[in-house]
Amino acid sequence: MTRAPIAVALDAPSLDVLEDWSSAVSPFVSTLKVGLEVFCRDGVAAVSAARAAGAAAGGASPAIFLDLKLHDIPATVAGAAGAVAHLDPAFLTVHAAGGAEMISAAARALPDTRITAVTVLTSLDDEALEAIGMVGPALDAAVRLAVLATRAGAGAIVCSPREVAAIRSAVAHDIVLITPGVRPAGASADDQRRTATPEQALADGADLLVIGRPITGARDVGAAASELSAACLAALQARGTRLGVPA
Repeated sequence: MTRAPIAVALDAPSLDVLEDWSSAVSPFVSTLKVGLEVFCRDGVAAVSAARAAGAAAGGASPAIFLDLKLHDIPATVAGAAGAVAHLDPAFLTVHAAGGAEMISAAARALPDTRITAVTVLTSLDDEALEAIGMVGPALDAAVRLAVLATRAGAGAIVCSPREVAAIRSAVAHDIVLITPGVRPAGASADDQRRTATPEQALADGADLLVIGRPITGARDVGAAASELSAACLAALQARGTRLGVPA
């Protein structure tokens, strides 16, 4: 079975639930995302549990996306990146706003992982950006940060679905574009401000979709993952591109 380029956000209330979700979704998705809340609570055990449950579901375990959004001085971020090297994450997030030197330090510390630069959080809109002193609308800020980050060594970019087309045209083809804020048509946006459907995000050039509550909040988590996987694979075929996330 072909897995869709979906990273399921495992924002689970316990390790047991995280394992259940990982097992349910792994036949259908390429990637499991362990975020800051879960990692702060459960540490390395969260990554180990997700990987083991994914492998037990059949076939190779999905890739691990370690979403820690590191943002500190270069030496500290490099040290943190090196500290998780043994977890072998496919992706590790840092904030692009930390600057080129910080991003380069992370990339040097973890050369076999795609350092993934977060541009503008999808919970922020233009008004919120202005309030914190960022120049220009979210689209302009995201493109600037994406270009800076990839020049500094980032191998992937996190951006809103609304910015993915502009960033796709501004960075190299081999840069993986990851879009949170993805919601099926008619679903609640929750705390996301800049959203799109999976089909829209993929049509605009996204490589990997971060989807959490539309899957993990469903009554049948596996069925929800299967349904969204089928929709994403159909959208990719319509786009006429290779399936899955670039290595």
